[in-house]
Amino acid sequence: MFENLNNYRTFYTVAKTGNISHAADILYISQPAISKSISKLEEGLGVKLFSRTAKGVFLTDEGEILFEHVKNAFESISEGEDEIKRISELGIGQLRIGVSTSLCKYILLDYLQDFIFENPHIKVTIDCHSTVNTIKLLQANKIDIGLICHTDIPSGYTYKKVREIHDIFVANDSYLNNLRLRETEEKLEETDNPWMFAGNLTPLLEIKEGEKISTTEIIEKSNLMLLESTNITRKYIDDYLEECNIHPSQIFEISNMDLLIDFASIGMGVAGVVREFAKDHLASGQIKELPLEKPIPKRSVGFIYTKSNAKSVALQKFIEFCEI
Repeated sequence: MFENLNNYRTFYTVAKTGNISHAADILYISQPAISKSISKLEEGLGVKLFSRTAKGVFLTDEGEILFEHVKNAFESISEGEDEIKRISELGIGQLRIGVSTSLCKYILLDYLQDFIFENPHIKVTIDCHSTVNTIKLLQANKIDIGLICHTDIPSGYTYKKVREIHDIFVANDSYLNNLRLRETEEKLEETDNPWMFAGNLTPLLEIKEGEKISTTEIIEKSNLMLLESTNITRKYIDDYLEECNIHPSQIFEISNMDLLIDFASIGMGVAGVVREFAKDHLASGQIKELPLEKPIPKRSVGFIYTKSNAKSVALQKFIEFCEI
C-alpha cells in the first residue's frame, strides 16, 4: 500500500477534479504520468477505476468505493497537517485531562490556575469521570493524562503521587443528639446504662455530659451516606468496614463528595468523606469527625499517563509544571 501512496494521491486528485489535465496542473506532473499512475493502480487492484469520455473521467462503481476510503484518509491527513501547522505557528497545543468532580475541585484546580496563566496558548479540556472511567478513557486514548485515586495501575502506565488523603466519618451534633435520644428510648428496657455496650473496643464519642456512644454503634445505627458502589473511594471504605466487622443497617448512596458533606452538615446522617475535602466544614464546626480506634489507612491521589502520550509538547509542559 505504501509504495502506491503517490498513485492513491493521483487517483484522489483525478476523482475530485474529474479531469486529468486539471489534476496534472494541481500535482505538477504530466498528463501521461497521471495516466500511467492510474493504470498501475488499476492493474494492482484488478479493477477499472475510471470511465473515460470526451467530457472527462468518471468513477466506476469500484472507483466510487475506493474513493470514499481514500477521501477520508487524505482529508484526515490534511486536517492533521493543518493542526500541526497551527500549533507550530501559534504555539497552541491541547491537553486533555480526565478527573473526578471532587479531585478536580479540591486538587486539580490548584495546578490548573497557574498552568493556564503561564501557558495561555494551550487548550485544556476537562473530562469529569470516576477513577475507573478515567483509566478507561486513557486506555482508549481519549485523554492525555488522568488524576485518580490510587488503585491497580494497568501495565505500561506511569502513576505519580501528588497528594495523600484520609477517609473519615463525619456527622453534625444535631444528628448525633437525635440518634442518642432515639436509641436511648429503645434501650431503656434492656439496660439502665444504654450506651455501654459489652465487648465494644471502639472509641466512645461524648454526646452529652455523662452519656457516650461508640463510633461503631453510630455507624451501624445511623443513616450511613456513602458514594456509589462503583466508586474507588466507596470500595475502600467498604473494605475497611468489612475488616473491622462493622455492619451498617442503612446505606444511602450519594453521587458526589460535596453532597455527602452538605447532607452531613444539615443532619441527614453520618457520611464517609475525605478529610481534606471537608476541612472548611470541620473547621467551622458544621460537622465533626467521629473517632476511630483503627483509622482508615491513608491513600494517595496522583496523575496517570503513558510514555507515548508524554511525547505531546502540551503534556510535557504540564508534567514539568506539576513536577511529576
